[in-house]
Amino acid sequence: MANDTKAEDAEAHCPVGNLGDLSELGNLGDLGDFPFVPEHPLEPPKQWAALRAEGCPVPELTLRSSGAPVRVLTRYADVHAMLSDPRFPRDVSEAGPDGIGTGERHQRWRRLVGQALTAKRVTALRPRIVAIGHALVDAMEAGPKPTDLWAGFAYPFPVRVVGALLGVPEEDWDRFAYWSGSLFSGDRYGERETLTARGDLLAYLREHVTHKRREPGDDLISKLIEITDAADPRPPEAVLVQIMQGLMLAGHETTSSVIGKLVPVLLDDRSRWQRLLDDRSLIRPAVEELLRFDVNRGPGMPRYLTEDVELGGEVLPKGSTTVSVVASANRDGRMFPDPDVLDLTRTPNRHLAFGAGAHSCIGQALARAELHIALEILLERLPGLDLAVPSADLARREGVLTDSFEQVPVVW
Repeated sequence: MANDTKAEDAEAHCPVGNLGDLSELGNLGDLGDFPFVPEHPLEPPKQWAALRAEGCPVPELTLRSSGAPVRVLTRYADVHAMLSDPRFPRDVSEAGPDGIGTGERHQRWRRLVGQALTAKRVTALRPRIVAIGHALVDAMEAGPKPTDLWAGFAYPFPVRVVGALLGVPEEDWDRFAYWSGSLFSGDRYGERETLTARGDLLAYLREHVTHKRREPGDDLISKLIEITDAADPRPPEAVLVQIMQGLMLAGHETTSSVIGKLVPVLLDDRSRWQRLLDDRSLIRPAVEELLRFDVNRGPGMPRYLTEDVELGGEVLPKGSTTVSVVASANRDGRMFPDPDVLDLTRTPNRHLAFGAGAHSCIGQALARAELHIALEILLERLPGLDLAVPSADLARREGVLTDSFEQVPVVW
């Protein structure tokens, strides 16, 4: 990551006296490398509270993976401001010398997708999503118990939905799941297998676009072809392939990881699960609260500063890289009363799980529909669902870009 500024002593950014109730951590250097490792898989790292404390607005920490310095945003106001600011791209490659370029093209592509991925299309897809969910539960019920909710439901559910959205034949959905997993979990598959999977995926998507141009259907890609053919200037064919790849990858791993974590959170305190069993009207606000409550220990959302910017009363210099810790912002007591309490009726709930502004998740309507339907089906079909292991034993999946568990063993 780029950073034109000289790394300074971390303590200068966060005096010891401003660590509040976490003063036992000593100075900021004692917080450890970023991202942090929590003591319990369902609890946030205690360092987040220290970084949100007064006097510690935007500290410079060391990335665990590379040793590079990075400015870390943990407060709601700062994270919201950075994510909402269209001037700052996700990485250096999105910005030309004047701060525009690829990022500007990215926004044009987002507008194209927005014209096709409408609320009406998501609503029309709902019966197919429901059928996919029930089929997965059928397979789980037919298998042994305990079973792994991650492998049997959370992981395959979203990728099959994306396959249906893109008009991909059902017989190819498992291939989609493999390609997605290999691209997001490079450490598991190795460089050669990952490169092969990427090549195979792109070749398949190019062929799929060609097929849909010849034989359009009632799917997202057929609609995108119609829209792009009428656009001026008309985007190159490669744009459609990139859009498909982006939708598949973004729509799979992120939603899978949320499903694989929200269910353990509900089951960790059975009164939560029982409350939804007793009142299904709570599913909608519960999903929003679970998104807010989610402990995502991933590296956060990076932004490359193409000019000086003031955040938290501090001027961050051009050339810096910031990382927005959305999960920490969603636990900020300045925005959310009793932020560490899971309130299934919380409203309003202006969490940042889907980002904000120009870079907000364009597929959030689809993701919300999947989460609602997933909970509806699990509550209906498996009311006695319970964790088969203590929640403290849930192990994080390493080598993936999103935050999830190796397994979620369940019984019913």
